[in-house]
Amino acid sequence: MTVEGLKVSRSRHGPQETLDRFEVAIARYGMTVFARIDHGAAAAKAGLELRPTIVLIFGNARAGTPLMKMAPTIAIDLPLKALVWQGEDGGVRLSYNDPAWIMQRNGAVGGAAPAVAGLSGALAAFARHATSGD
Repeated sequence: MTVEGLKVSRSRHGPQETLDRFEVAIARYGMTVFARIDHGAAAAKAGLELRPTIVLIFGNARAGTPLMKMAPTIAIDLPLKALVWQGEDGGVRLSYNDPAWIMQRNGAVGGAAPAVAGLSGALAAFARHATSGD
C-alpha cells in the first residue's frame, strides 16, 4: 500500500502493543498525547465490525508553533497523528504523515528544513521502536 506522504511500517507486535510502544517513544521525546481514538471500539458500539484501527494524536507546541507561524494552514495537519491498524492479512501496521510532505502540502518549504528533518528522523525512530522486536 502506498499513499503519497504516508509512511507505513509493518509491526512485529499486536495493535495494542504497537500503540503502547509508540506512545512510550514519543513521551521520551517530550511529546504530549492529546487523544487516542479507537475506531474499532466505536464501530462495535454501533453494532459494526472493524479490524483494530486506532489513531493517536500527539505533538509538542515548541515544535509545532514555529511551523504554524510559517504557514497557518499547517494547523490542519497538527497535532501529528499515528495510525495503528490491522490489515486484511492480519498484519499490524503503523502509519503517519511524513513531516516533509506536510510542509510541502502547505507551501512551507523555506527555513524549516532542519526542524522538519529532525522531526522526520524522530518519527522514523519512534516507528522503529514501536514495530520492531527491540
